[in-house]
Amino acid sequence: MNVNIDSLLKKSDSSISEILNKALSDKEVSAEEGLRLYNTSGIDFHLVGLVADEIRSRRVGDIVTYVVNRNINFTNVCIKQCGFCAFSRDFREEEGYFLPTEEIVRRAKEAHQLGATEVCIQAGLPPDMDGELYENICKEIKKEIPDIHIHGFSPEEVLYGASRSKTTIREYLKRLKEAGVNTLPGTAAEILDQKLRDKISPGRISVKDWIEVIKTAHNLGINTTSTMMFGHVETPEDRVNHIVKIREIQKETKGFTEFVPLNFIHSEAPMYKHQLHEEIREGGSGKDVLLTHAIARILLNNQIDNIQMSWVKEGQKMSQLLLMWGANDFGGTLINESISTSAGSNHGQLIKPKEIRRLVKEIGRVPAERSTNYKILKRFGDNDESDDELDKISDLSKFGSYAELIKINKFRYKNPRNDKP
Repeated sequence: MNVNIDSLLKKSDSSISEILNKALSDKEVSAEEGLRLYNTSGIDFHLVGLVADEIRSRRVGDIVTYVVNRNINFTNVCIKQCGFCAFSRDFREEEGYFLPTEEIVRRAKEAHQLGATEVCIQAGLPPDMDGELYENICKEIKKEIPDIHIHGFSPEEVLYGASRSKTTIREYLKRLKEAGVNTLPGTAAEILDQKLRDKISPGRISVKDWIEVIKTAHNLGINTTSTMMFGHVETPEDRVNHIVKIREIQKETKGFTEFVPLNFIHSEAPMYKHQLHEEIREGGSGKDVLLTHAIARILLNNQIDNIQMSWVKEGQKMSQLLLMWGANDFGGTLINESISTSAGSNHGQLIKPKEIRRLVKEIGRVPAERSTNYKILKRFGDNDESDDELDKISDLSKFGSYAELIKINKFRYKNPRNDKP
């Protein structure tokens, strides 16, 4: 144990030092104990961060990883009306768009040429969707770029695809895997509490179904990420219970590659704009954000090694702080980011690899490019430079923005019902 931490723990509240010593001894911290850490202040608050950072150092060392990837959110048309989502549009709205498969492939090829090893494919749930759409997208991408990693389709999309294909979740996941899906994003999780989900996103995938999709994917050899959206109407107790559910799944399947806390972006979210809930908040405070990442590290110790923070939601300087509060992964370059951007995030939709490396080196850590499954592709020392094609791009407008995309006539959504006789 770090001697400084040991001496500081002697000055802290005895119940807090007991929990943190337990974490430092690699013993499992309970949900109740995790909740106690949320109520810390003063030296106890700082100790939570110090202990999370110490555990991070033991688990993954001083390397901070990132992936060169591109987000392709191919449609914003969705049959669901979630209170936190500013991205989706009803199929009758003017701003609904739908990228044809050839445009999706073009974007994937462009990203690959710029050094991307991954494309992340997620979208809304368009009405009357062809049950084979997701498979066809993957097949066409793999036909053109066989070595690109497809990180695609949330549990919500998997459930929808299975329903549209009139098949089981297991059979549908097998089909996606055969079509080229390599891993799934563990999004659509929000908070894994059914009463709360019924409040903020009625009709969204249930906790039971989310867990079934995730466990089935893991069982079929498809790894996934895991996420949690916080800072809206949930309580700290809801958060720790969510993280513990993730931990229990991981004990059973070992299929999660990382955990990603996602701060609620409030400004354009319907449930905030229309004040649908009296207790709605404007996202987590700075203290909340730091504690959530640190407590996630502590609760998930021995189970999930990688804690990723979201630079899109938190900004660059807060991201640096989070790397000292338990996080070890910077996420992806993204190139296009539509979901947080549409909700009001103002931290940009592309971060160049050289910018990530600079931010990491500024806090005395070692940047490393990784694959989606956390294989280290290249480490960067103090004087190491890279010739990333993405770093050479000076005109970022070539990639377009969400605000521009929703106005492009050729990509405007056309309801397939209108084409039926």
